[in-house]
Amino acid sequence: MTDVVTPPTSPVSRERAKEIKRLSVISTARQVRVLSRAELTELTGLSPATLTPLVRELIAEGYLIERGPGTSRTGRPRAMLEFNPRAELVAAVSLEPSRLSCEIADSDGTVVAHRTVRLAGDIVDTVCRSVPELAGDGLPALRGVAIAAPGVSSGGAVRLAPSVGLVEGLPIGESVQQRLGVPVVVDNDVNLMAAGEHACGAGSDVADLLLLHVADGIGAGLVLDGQVRRGSGGAAGEVGFLPLDPTGRGHDGIGPFEARWSENAIAERMVALAPGRRPDAPVAALVELAGTDERAAAYLDEVLTAWSRLIVSCVCVVDPGRVLLSGAATQLDDAAVERLQDLVTTAVPSPTEVRRAVLGDRAVLHGAVSYALSAAAAGLPHLLPTP
Repeated sequence: MTDVVTPPTSPVSRERAKEIKRLSVISTARQVRVLSRAELTELTGLSPATLTPLVRELIAEGYLIERGPGTSRTGRPRAMLEFNPRAELVAAVSLEPSRLSCEIADSDGTVVAHRTVRLAGDIVDTVCRSVPELAGDGLPALRGVAIAAPGVSSGGAVRLAPSVGLVEGLPIGESVQQRLGVPVVVDNDVNLMAAGEHACGAGSDVADLLLLHVADGIGAGLVLDGQVRRGSGGAAGEVGFLPLDPTGRGHDGIGPFEARWSENAIAERMVALAPGRRPDAPVAALVELAGTDERAAAYLDEVLTAWSRLIVSCVCVVDPGRVLLSGAATQLDDAAVERLQDLVTTAVPSPTEVRRAVLGDRAVLHGAVSYALSAAAAGLPHLLPTP
């Protein structure tokens, strides 16, 4: 008796195989923008019989738009298909002290809506209310959300973010994903700033950089080989906790270094140097006062020396080649930046350029849009880890 050999079944289900082909068509159309069905067949490797129903579905869903015939040197002009970037929308959310900023962008990264709301009550409720309201009629096209938080993020949970009331871990990512039903990425806001500056700012021409952000606290975003690095527990870049100052003391989620050398600490010292109203831009006020006041000049040199020690410590470990000053550090004038550069140059083991970041408050949302687009392009139906 002859044994009947049953052919092995495919490890990929028919539904998943179709989804892979569908994503291939979408990805190809997104890259090429305008192309004929024949070109789509050639670029995807799919047969016309497979491609025809997929294209029909994508036209019905708004991913592809039928255009008139293109130009042709030989034969009859072919009807063209154009990718519609508005068929895929993403949301970028930035959690900030007392407020939440939200943007809706299409798959080209073009922002189509922006809103800032007061951050009061439950953070997840605020995010899940703000995103659908801002997306409006485009909500069915929402494909991903990226959330920037001023703290340590790991697996979608945020901790050590006292400025927004998150000291202990809160699973923001999982909660938002369950309620909105799209992939969600959560990361530290400084990481997203670094991603934004690397994508389209002062770091767009390099593969490695360190972004030093000075605000209520002090944090760093690290890009190596073109990728944001965040460490095993998501705490890479928490440089405010470095014990570089023997007299510094941290408390309530604030590190010892940032307790003495952050924007808040400088503002408090400025009130002592120039009694009166607390300055809105303390670093700029310090630079201006240093031009006429010896005590302020000496304190400015202390600040630059402290920041340079922080930069040198990071450079000795990761050698980023370029350091971008962000937040209050961008208030330094050219002379102060040159002084900081000199302090760094004399101490680092390899050439390191110090310059200002250029995107300002837009950096974090630029990075968040980039993250959300990556989540959407992955096409995964579950909570994504940080990219």
